[in-house]
Amino acid sequence: MSDPETVPASRLRRIVDVVLVADVFLVLAGAAFFAVAVVLHGQQLDAPLQLFQRLWQPLFTPAIGLLMAAALLSGGLGWWQRRGQR
Repeated sequence: MSDPETVPASRLRRIVDVVLVADVFLVLAGAAFFAVAVVLHGQQLDAPLQLFQRLWQPLFTPAIGLLMAAALLSGGLGWWQRRGQR
């Protein structure tokens, strides 16, 4: 049987993991969309690049920021745990 205090923590961790995985895929999809939009812009088709520019501030900037914050937090926590094991 699980300790009742660890059940909400493990559920929260699963939720955070799912959100971060979705965020990684959003950032990768955004990068692919940007690459396609730039290629199409070279072919005088400007609509995809304009759409990307409209989505940049409200969607992709926070997604990249969340990804960077999660990476820094994960690295910091890993460093702190290794430091405590010495």
